Amino acid sequence: MSHSPVKQLNIRPVSELDRSKIDDVIAAAFDGTDEVALVRKLVSDEDIVLELVAEAEGEIIGHILFSRLWIEQDHDRLAAVALAPLAVLPAHQRAGIGHALIEEAHRLLVQQGERLSIVLGEPAYYGRFGYDVADAAQLESLYPAQYLQLKYLTESKPCTTIQGKLIYASAFGES
Repeated sequence: MSHSPVKQLNIRPVSELDRSKIDDVIAAAFDGTDEVALVRKLVSDEDIVLELVAEAEGEIIGHILFSRLWIEQDHDRLAAVALAPLAVLPAHQRAGIGHALIEEAHRLLVQQGERLSIVLGEPAYYGRFGYDVADAAQLESLYPAQYLQLKYLTESKPCTTIQGKLIYASAFGES
């Protein structure tokens, strides 16, 4: 079933009144409730750095969340964010809503002073937003390396490769 393009898309921060609608969007997008439980745990643990919804005609049709992530190095911890999950209602997928959510989130993350974002996802999709498997190659993770990607949110890419062990919010270990 094809839908006409969304006429007026509003991307805004999440309010507590949005929670049940967000649950519905995530469950529909992922065909299950594992990601719903993950988001609920990230919320209750207060591990969220940024969370946005996409709204069209008063209906929430998309959601994006970034949680705190640490890159543990020899004698240091580097702050980063993890993009997970990104969800768009199936009837509205492939209409640019995920793209709009990612672009706006990146803009806001830079304003908040964030420098690095990590995503575990399809390289062909997330590569369009500057995420790179090669940039994440020196990171230790429990997740498959071919899907682990890093994006430098600021213009300047460091001369040395970022390396270290990824420490995700505790909710990821429980999902």
